[in-house]
Amino acid sequence: MKRALITGGSGDIGAAICQRLARDGLHVIVHGNSNSDRVRQIVEQILTQGGSAESIVFDVTEPEQTRTALLALTAEDPVQIIVNNAGIHRDAPLAGMSPDAWRQVIDVSLHGFYNVTQPLLMPMIHTRWGRVINMSSIAGIMGNRGQCNYAAAKAALHGATKSLALELASRGITVNAIAPGIIGGNMSETSFSKSRIKTMVPMQRAGTPQEVAALTAFLCSEDAAYISGQIIAISGAMG
Repeated sequence: MKRALITGGSGDIGAAICQRLARDGLHVIVHGNSNSDRVRQIVEQILTQGGSAESIVFDVTEPEQTRTALLALTAEDPVQIIVNNAGIHRDAPLAGMSPDAWRQVIDVSLHGFYNVTQPLLMPMIHTRWGRVINMSSIAGIMGNRGQCNYAAAKAALHGATKSLALELASRGITVNAIAPGIIGGNMSETSFSKSRIKTMVPMQRAGTPQEVAALTAFLCSEDAAYISGQIIAISGAMG
């Protein structure tokens, strides 16, 4: 049974990905940091439904803490699927953005990608099969007011995705990024009214976490073995 690590597994999109990959027969490692209770709930739900799952808690912005947790995780078996889904918002116009707001977003989305992915690559390479999926955002393609920090982190992640795809292409490992637009859930419901979504999104609705999870599951599958180095928007025709 292949093992999949999903960072930021306690959020709406992360939880949907965990549940979908578990239904597809993967052993799911649900990661969290500040919301460990929610992580345990997701694991329990998966186990109750007959899936295979475990939880792991660490701060992706702390290199040594992350490496120690991941080395223990891979002591016996490699992780062959990584979904780098952890991310945060600290929105503000750049003219009024604090240094902490800039650094925190970069730390989680970009440095977190490195801290999580790098220690897992050699064990994955030895299996000659793997999937790395980086959760980006349409903001990394289009930009967005008040999100210079977030858009910068995600755009940088696009470059890392394409470069790592080239490095791993001969090893049976694909690397792709998913760029969601407005996706329904706790975060979007407080930021976008239904009328505003109809104005912004050509399809006139928000996407669902389950739709993002379905795309993630496809990229994890054998059917997607020839897709690598791509930034795939799931945005209702935005961008």
